[in-house]
Amino acid sequence: MLVKLHEELTKGSRIEFSKIAETVNASRVRQKEESAREAFPSSAKLKFYLKCPREFGVIKAEMRITPDGGETEILPFSTEDGENFSLLYDLKHKGAGLFYYETVLCRGKDSLYSTTCDNTEITFADKKGTPVRLLVYEDGFTTPDWFYGGVMYHIFVDRFRKSGKSMKRADAVNENDWYAPISQYARVPGAYVKNNLFYGGDLYGVAEKLPYLQSMGVTILYLSPIFKANSNHKYDTCDYTEVDAAFGGNEALEHLISECKKCGIHIILDGVFNHTGDESIYFDKCRKYGNGAYKNPDSPYRDWYFFDENDNYSSWWGIEILPKLNHNNDNCLNYFAGENGIGAKYVKEGIGGWRLDVADELSDKFLELFRKSVKSVNPDAVIIGEVWENAADKVAYGKRRKYLQGKQLDSVMNYPFRKALLEFLLCKGGEELARELNEIYSSYPPCVANCLMNIIGTHDTERILTALGDKEYGKLSNRELSNHKMTETEYETGKKLLKIASAIQYTVYGVPSVFYGDEAGMEGGRDPFCRRAYPWERQDAELVSHYRRLGEIRKNGVYKNGEFRIVGKGNSYIAFERYDKKTRIVTAANTDSTPVTVPFSGKDLLSGKKFNGVLQPMSAVIVRCK
Repeated sequence: MLVKLHEELTKGSRIEFSKIAETVNASRVRQKEESAREAFPSSAKLKFYLKCPREFGVIKAEMRITPDGGETEILPFSTEDGENFSLLYDLKHKGAGLFYYETVLCRGKDSLYSTTCDNTEITFADKKGTPVRLLVYEDGFTTPDWFYGGVMYHIFVDRFRKSGKSMKRADAVNENDWYAPISQYARVPGAYVKNNLFYGGDLYGVAEKLPYLQSMGVTILYLSPIFKANSNHKYDTCDYTEVDAAFGGNEALEHLISECKKCGIHIILDGVFNHTGDESIYFDKCRKYGNGAYKNPDSPYRDWYFFDENDNYSSWWGIEILPKLNHNNDNCLNYFAGENGIGAKYVKEGIGGWRLDVADELSDKFLELFRKSVKSVNPDAVIIGEVWENAADKVAYGKRRKYLQGKQLDSVMNYPFRKALLEFLLCKGGEELARELNEIYSSYPPCVANCLMNIIGTHDTERILTALGDKEYGKLSNRELSNHKMTETEYETGKKLLKIASAIQYTVYGVPSVFYGDEAGMEGGRDPFCRRAYPWERQDAELVSHYRRLGEIRKNGVYKNGEFRIVGKGNSYIAFERYDKKTRIVTAANTDSTPVTVPFSGKDLLSGKKFNGVLQPMSAVIVRCK
């Protein structure tokens, strides 16, 4: 790890800082290697090395390590020659947790302090800066190996494929024209909308299109909520034991699980366990079921919710149709996270795992019990949390979370990646993207980095093509957005940038998650306009071909658990490599209007042609180097 100083302090010299980590791998083989990571199992031993030229006048060096919320421990480096310093730090007495450390070089009258901007590169200055974040996780923490190197496909079920085998809802607005624009929307963003407009997509329809998904290299299906609910999005669950009849019911899920197993595809369900719908069997505001909690003190579900003395109840973000669940109640907690809870039930039936909605609002107790119950059924089931920030040191509702310390989540949705990628593509933020990629990679346990859910679009965001090509959509009203389309020029601009975005998404550490239709050229602004019906007869063939090629490239073993390193960066340029003992593949992207010369060459796996080291404007390459 190269360390830089302010120019006035260095006079051409440099301080070198490195770290050797001694760990035990999954096969119980002890290994030592130099590491730029800052996440280690609790059995690891870290040895830090400093090389300080004498001209810096360093008398002694010390490391200051602070457990999150605890007292700072000051540890001296040892040295025999005044230039080379070392320090052994054994984590076995610390246990899992979050720590911060800085290195201080004492020079007599003053001191130099380490600081970092990306949790990877260390610099020294004469003032205190940002300490390094060190995550210590449970010894033996692993994540499902089958997830690594895969391709995830995110389906909003009502809008993907209509089989005609499922019943229409009598109490809903049923749209018969698959390609009709979204006609139901809030008067203004954020206002109430019933969301009972159905296009007819179902789980049988998903099963019909498995050959198409296989052709895209898909190995993981992430389904939007499928349980009985009144809305098309189904985040207002009515009954967790029933798949909605509009989606084909429980039989359709059984069928899809069976067909996916034949294809080697795992299914991830959306677990909405922080709240229910107000018309659920548990809450029953409409008095349809007769035993719900609403205005019924004798209901077995009464203590599953938060009521005051006036019978008012707490709801998610103040949305009345989504009453918040009380996981402090043991019956409620066990219903979802217990040994025979909802989480375990569907894993027993054959799903590959869960994506947990609003994970920030699920308690440590809930997450730990949920993991224990799910993993007891299938240790290889995956648990992914919806977390919008860096999950290593996330604070939610005033409390530091422990998501990635080995007892809760396997992975999270990588929203920081999406944000930084858009900045690079739209605002010449190559250096910021490199910083974010380094920070996440160094902060997370390797087994988490390998299975990160790398998103560039979801049901909660505008379509990626629209975000990249349409500069006006954010200014439009919902009425205008309902039938809005980009101009041909905007579409082509968005398409060029999407090819770059997807090349990066498919080759960084973690797993790409494609929101249904992004690969087909779908447009759309904010919710609900990002949820249009899949254009089966109107796909962009060029984009589909591009994504198929990316799916083929993903099959290279280096994308399963190969190392990651930034090898170039600039305002409009980034390059990173994935490598192991046998393979080195470099992805490079240029969003400028002029070419960029890069110090590598080889075969471009995207085009199939030889790459001679000149990266063309508005382009990306994935180069297998010799």
